[in-house]
Amino acid sequence: MRIFKSRAARALTATLTVGLIATGCASERGKDGDKGGAKDTFVFGAPGDPASLDPSLAADGETFRVTRQAFEALLEHESGGSKLVGGLAETWSSNPQGTVWTFNLRKGVKFHDGEAFNAAAVCANYDHWFNWKGTYQSSAISTYWQDIMGGFAKNEDKEAPAPNYKSCTAKDENTAVIEVLKPSANLPGGFSLQALAIHSPKAIKEYEKQEATAKGDAITYPKYSQEAGTVAGTGPYKIAKWNKGNKEVTLTRFDDYWGEKAKVKNLVIRTIDTEDARRQALQAGDIDGYDLVAPADIKTLEAAGAQVPTRDVFNLLYLGMTQTKNPALQKPAVRQAIAHAVDRENIVKTQLPEGGKVATQFMPHTVAGYSENVKKYPFDTAKAKQLLASAGASNLSIEMCYPTEVTRPYMPAPQDIFELIKADLEKAGIKVTPKPLKWNPDYLDAVEAGSCALHMLGWTGDFNDGYNFIGTWFAEPDKQWGFKDDKVFNAVKAGSLQGDPAKRTDLYKAANEAIMEYLPGLPLTSSPPAIAFGKNVNPPKVSPLTQENFAEVSFK
Repeated sequence: MRIFKSRAARALTATLTVGLIATGCASERGKDGDKGGAKDTFVFGAPGDPASLDPSLAADGETFRVTRQAFEALLEHESGGSKLVGGLAETWSSNPQGTVWTFNLRKGVKFHDGEAFNAAAVCANYDHWFNWKGTYQSSAISTYWQDIMGGFAKNEDKEAPAPNYKSCTAKDENTAVIEVLKPSANLPGGFSLQALAIHSPKAIKEYEKQEATAKGDAITYPKYSQEAGTVAGTGPYKIAKWNKGNKEVTLTRFDDYWGEKAKVKNLVIRTIDTEDARRQALQAGDIDGYDLVAPADIKTLEAAGAQVPTRDVFNLLYLGMTQTKNPALQKPAVRQAIAHAVDRENIVKTQLPEGGKVATQFMPHTVAGYSENVKKYPFDTAKAKQLLASAGASNLSIEMCYPTEVTRPYMPAPQDIFELIKADLEKAGIKVTPKPLKWNPDYLDAVEAGSCALHMLGWTGDFNDGYNFIGTWFAEPDKQWGFKDDKVFNAVKAGSLQGDPAKRTDLYKAANEAIMEYLPGLPLTSSPPAIAFGKNVNPPKVSPLTQENFAEVSFK
């Protein structure tokens, strides 16, 4: 997502130095196919640009929306749900300790470049990631690898965690065995991530000839990841073009796909970064579907015959507080005052689709480990003023960043939500200085670096485990929060090391209670994001993880 999972908060996007790729895909819109004039191109309006065509280098939902159509992981989620099912592995198992994972692979699978998929290919990928060096070890690029498998064969980055990956062995052509040093709540879910999707070994050899570079907080991705031609997965579509000028990625059907072939020959994913523009494009017939429908537009679209299914709740929006950026935030009473000052119910009523929820903790109510016993901070302007006075911060001034040129599943209208929060804080006596930043890369860079005293960000779950939410933010110190509290960190990590699911759930509940007692930031809302399709479209099953498979799409 997920997510759209971004690690959005940790996904520093690149300063791109490669040239634009020419394409004629815009002129192909609505082109008739060979069979009776049937449309052969499905155009989808996405709310943001992808960062990379190599998903292992990314941590944002818009990259994964594109790459998911072309790359497959060992495990996947059932269509339209969050249950783990076989992907490139038909079946899988582990030893009782959860440290040895055996994957029985599908036979007869080919990569887009004609190479055969087998156990050796799986190991080539995992060993490639484990042996990353230089800038590839930055959490800006390898955040998912580090979150799931730890650090690298040789940790050059002092901030990289200790490695948990041990080895990958091709037991035979169709059996891969992956070993880790210690059990983790991120497994087996991590094996389903796009960031760990399997690439052709031939392509990997080309990848390894190119370097990623860094200058300050800015990352320059390797050239191959910014243009179609080298990347090769096993999915139902293969990436054909990336026209950055037109903000479009074009994919074409992979006719040698091992499973059910894509129903539509061409897929175009076009960035349209405002809700109004996406709605107008659908109404005009310029696109066939789009994501993150504004709540106010749902009835209008349905009245015109469009289909607007709503996903289940599986995300969270929060107000982040960076204590190192503004020392006042180091005082618990100030953080509590901010929490009481924000009218979260008003955000739900005015900004979210039907089914939106006020968040009381850093995971949605649909995830095991959600606790009914967390400390709550109800809307109370008078109490907020009282807390500020007690902290000697009655004249508090604070900078708040918010993103532009984007909408997210958990944040449908960033500026509108920002304005509501700003007004609430100012009613409590807090002067707010707005700092709008372009989402990609400026906003994510600033949040990752801890440069925003207050900021709005969120998370759509990658898989259904509580650690995928709270472990993302609070398993260890992180610049975006700027605090160190072993009680919080240890409570979060305890659940990740527990193999018994029932005991793990109880530990997640305890962790949520510890987090909300400390209050590093304010959970705001959880939203059921809506997605729209034209009346002539047979849509895919919609996913709570925002993992729609466009190979399921056809035209009526």
